[in-house]
Amino acid sequence: MNTAIPSRLSALGHPQRLALFRLLMRRYPDRVPAGELAEALGLKGPTLSAYLSSLMKEGLVTQERIGTSLRYSLDMDAVRQTFDYLLLDCCRGRPEACAPVTAGGPGTASLAAPLAAPIDGEPRFRVLFLCTGNTARSVFAEALLRDLAGERFEAHSAGTRPRSELNPHALAVLRRNGHDVSTLRAKSVAEYQRPDAPRFDFVFTVCNQAANEDCPAWLGQPVSAHWGLPDPVKAEGSDAEKSLAFQEAYRHLRARIEAFAALPLSTLDRIALQRAVDDIGQSHREMTT
Repeated sequence: MNTAIPSRLSALGHPQRLALFRLLMRRYPDRVPAGELAEALGLKGPTLSAYLSSLMKEGLVTQERIGTSLRYSLDMDAVRQTFDYLLLDCCRGRPEACAPVTAGGPGTASLAAPLAAPIDGEPRFRVLFLCTGNTARSVFAEALLRDLAGERFEAHSAGTRPRSELNPHALAVLRRNGHDVSTLRAKSVAEYQRPDAPRFDFVFTVCNQAANEDCPAWLGQPVSAHWGLPDPVKAEGSDAEKSLAFQEAYRHLRARIEAFAALPLSTLDRIALQRAVDDIGQSHREMTT
């Protein structure tokens, strides 16, 4: 018997260690600073350190020092080994028996099949961009995808805790770059979690706080990734300096949207597509350090 597996499962049997593991799984392949983990989970530093040490001892979590910051990520090889022990043996090579039950049952997408067409027979792929306030970054992404590739994608954005109105600096940047802002508004993610809400082919988070939240799984098993950027709303200084922060966020999101729109969706299987959108999220990584 593989004694490492029961030990790992025992470590994950603690509710807060499990919450930490799930958070790192949501953020994979990112390496997340310890301070951000503590804030997201509401843990004190020493407590978080103890939980991380336990998971590292089991081989589930890795640590990397970047400058003065310690960053943490999952050891995906160890995670897969653990899942394989639980699922492949019990399913006896029947992957459909272990398919995610939240993915839509019989309609669960094959990992080996290209994303040849949008779900539900729609003419365009539906894409949702999420952040916290839905006043700047996610709105930038919605407007960019709508205007750069609207013939192929139906773009939406929402916030986990949306503000009442869009940020004026964000609107100014969009107008300066030729985007129509008349239909844009701050929306709650709850609008897209109702039973009658449209299903999405892609869901991207563009702020760390939204990515860290433990939200219900999306129906239809959309391809998802984290494209985090610093919040320009928090920029300090003169109006010119604040405006520059919004322009930089727009510029980096435009590069990512252009890269995404150029992906050959009809030829990439879901595994390759997931890797591609993860790679886009890792671009311009210096902005998140």
